[in-house]
Amino acid sequence: MRKPNVLLSMLSVLALLRVGPSFAAPDYPSGPITIVVPYGAGGPSDVLTRIVAERMRIVFGQRVVIENVTGAAGRIGTARAARMPPDGYTLVQGGAATHVVHPAMHKLSYDVFADFEAVSLLAETTFMVVGRKNLPANNLRELISWLKAKAEPATQGTTGVGSTSHLAGILLQKQTGTRLDFVPYRSTPMTGLVAGEIDLLIDQVSNALPQVRSGTIKPFVVAASRRLTAAPDIPSTAQAGLPNFQVSNWVALFAPKGTPKDITSKINGAVGASLADPIVRARLAELAWEIPSPDQLGPEAFAKFHRAEIERWWPIIKDAGIQADD
Repeated sequence: MRKPNVLLSMLSVLALLRVGPSFAAPDYPSGPITIVVPYGAGGPSDVLTRIVAERMRIVFGQRVVIENVTGAAGRIGTARAARMPPDGYTLVQGGAATHVVHPAMHKLSYDVFADFEAVSLLAETTFMVVGRKNLPANNLRELISWLKAKAEPATQGTTGVGSTSHLAGILLQKQTGTRLDFVPYRSTPMTGLVAGEIDLLIDQVSNALPQVRSGTIKPFVVAASRRLTAAPDIPSTAQAGLPNFQVSNWVALFAPKGTPKDITSKINGAVGASLADPIVRARLAELAWEIPSPDQLGPEAFAKFHRAEIERWWPIIKDAGIQADD
């Protein structure tokens, strides 16, 4: 009869002690899960997260609570979530602003890599280049020619310095050799575009499409690799000759650093099940959210996507000298 390996037994006990009972995952989740949304209730990303969370509740058989923690354009809620225990019971909604743009512009109390685990991408919404109704150009090529021919830079509305609309305008300048005069708005610049106060806007499809359909603004192109289901008559930048001009706002779930992989895998699986539900897909499609393919949803794939976004946008932000007043 073989004697038990005492050393291996001791190592196993020590491993269990290191993990600790609060991080054991066989019965996860055994209670409510909180998702911190670092913005106010009712916004596009908040609504998206609530739709997914409701289906996750059914998958887990536990409440999934949305907690809106507002302030500092998402930085306060994100910082709070970074300090929570890594047990899978507190997650945070993150996106291009909180986990790509802010780290390049602000001195933060958290690090997007050192303090968070990537859990899952939820959805993306593409941006659209639109213009005032009476702008003379009718397609992207004509728009670029018009921008180059103007004696003074055309005006483009933004939601503020460092916003996605602002960064998209900088990228458009860089790729087309044109000049733009950025006009920040306290609220939405769409009102200014409809009123003819500005020439252009690069905005989320969900914001632009209703105005396009009502005929109050002029669409030029969708900043994506392909046409959108919600706007099949508007060409993509890839089709229009500007394939590297692709801009989207994405929303995802992160967990505090140190959350066990088996827990993040369970959460990721619940997200995947939610996004596969026909009712969820239909609701998100109505809101112009694009659901990633299954191979983009895993924690590893999402972490790779997140790093690629940083590698893409940080040099643009640095080269433009964009800084925030902290």
